[in-house]
Amino acid sequence: MTEPSPNFLQRTLQRACDIRPEEVRVTLSSFLLVLTLMAAYYLLRPVRDAMASDWSDAEVSWLWTFTFFISAIAVSLYGTAVSRVKFVRLVPSVYGFFALSFALFYVGTQTLGDRTLLDKSFYVWISIFSLFHISVFWSFMADLYSRPQAIRLFGFIGAGASVGGIIGPSIAALLVQDVGTDQLLLIASVLLVLAIPNISLLQRLKITALHNEESAGQEQAVIGGNPFAGFSEFLKSPYLLGIGLFILLYTSISSFVYFELKNILADYDRETRSQIWASMDLVVNSLTIVIAAFATGRIAKRMGLPFTLASIPILIGAGFMALAAAPMVGIVVAIQIIRRAGNYAISRPAREMLFTAVDRETRFKAKPVIDIVIYRGGDMMNAWAFTALTQGLGLGLGAVALVGVGVCVVWAATGIYLGRHFNKLQVPTNTEP
Repeated sequence: MTEPSPNFLQRTLQRACDIRPEEVRVTLSSFLLVLTLMAAYYLLRPVRDAMASDWSDAEVSWLWTFTFFISAIAVSLYGTAVSRVKFVRLVPSVYGFFALSFALFYVGTQTLGDRTLLDKSFYVWISIFSLFHISVFWSFMADLYSRPQAIRLFGFIGAGASVGGIIGPSIAALLVQDVGTDQLLLIASVLLVLAIPNISLLQRLKITALHNEESAGQEQAVIGGNPFAGFSEFLKSPYLLGIGLFILLYTSISSFVYFELKNILADYDRETRSQIWASMDLVVNSLTIVIAAFATGRIAKRMGLPFTLASIPILIGAGFMALAAAPMVGIVVAIQIIRRAGNYAISRPAREMLFTAVDRETRFKAKPVIDIVIYRGGDMMNAWAFTALTQGLGLGLGAVALVGVGVCVVWAATGIYLGRHFNKLQVPTNTEP
């Protein structure tokens, strides 16, 4: 008996990411989930970034410092939840909690007269949410998909983040002048609530579609263990330390570009800044979709993870060399676009593949330590470093760019190490043709 020929959707997806027919529904559901989550975040990101231009570099550095410490506390509390909450309820509870928090911030905007403290609190909270919501998502994905499936499908799934990154700022850009920024909080809250039923569907499809069987008891049980095991596992594992270093080096580049753009936009009013940041998000995410959907999976499968993880650091290093030779604002904008599009399309999906080689406790406890605490710790250190280089030593764009070149070299070397280590962790009996 011959198998039915694939329909148009299946043929299109097969061209994009080497998908199997039984994986179509679960992959599209994963795509839709990250699309919804990122749309909610990108609704609020331009609002947060527009606020920063009202404050000095030192003020923003202090806010990033607070973000680091609050992130460490949040990850510790999350580790406690991972140890005590049934796994089937864990991920939905995270997004329900953030939905409630945005609703409460909206109430604050309607009731408080002086909003200075509220705005700075919102800036810190969105900075935590920006990493927390996507870290939990990718932990969930690493738990759903096997390693071979992740290599083939994570690039395409990651493209959903970019689609959400287009929808979110589009809504923000269209509505912010008419309804103001406060109403966006309620829209983001609703989007997070709408994502929860999809999580339950994916938990069922893990067994019925992906055939990554788990006993019903394991899904209904708690992960257990020490709530702070994520910190200890991170510190004693060279593999996890390497992932942490990879992220730390990425934040060095991110901080440099962010501060430069923040200062460039200081002369505009908040609504205009919001529109500019939203428009930049649209460009980045539009560029990302094609690469992530049609290229990332094939690059990872054919060229391997060492090449995939090192490619963007090398490309950005070349950009910094150009910036050192010709310190121009246009090059800063180009580096920002390449950095973010390259991260969303290639580096992030490749980095998330690394977590398919670890156990569930590591995915849900150590991964947030890396994604959130290490990331925000890097933000904090790099923010003060940038302030010292520019306001303390008076270095210009070109001089700081040379430092960026050195960072990119170490960053690329770390990516090669991680990719090779991942290949050694592969189990021969778990490979696919």
